[in-house]
Amino acid sequence: MLKVLGVQIGLGAAVAAALWGFFGDVAGYSALLGCLASVVPNGFLALRLAVRRRDSGAKSLLNAAYIGEIGKLALTVLILSIVFVTVRPLAAAPFFTGFVFTMMLPLLGLLIRDNETTEQDTVDKNGE
Repeated sequence: MLKVLGVQIGLGAAVAAALWGFFGDVAGYSALLGCLASVVPNGFLALRLAVRRRDSGAKSLLNAAYIGEIGKLALTVLILSIVFVTVRPLAAAPFFTGFVFTMMLPLLGLLIRDNETTEQDTVDKNGE
């Protein structure tokens, strides 16, 4: 989980730096704020799932996931609201580019991992 958050932060910063270089200061910090608006709630969810619980059963993990998702949604709304109310000027396109880009990175990681698993299963079954 921490590896995914690290990749999100690193690639989000790279996108923000690229937009900063091509389009200027406002686009750069807008993209960086968009990245942070996605990464911070994901970090909350990751911590909720990674923290040790007294009851290590599936029901306890499911409850932690529900609370984590609700908290993630609430943090996302809160951060987006704070950014839109307080940050002037804000470039909407770079902001949402950073936000959506970092939001999609875990999905991309799962797709890559699933593809690697499928290829390994195929090699193991056919290589007997």
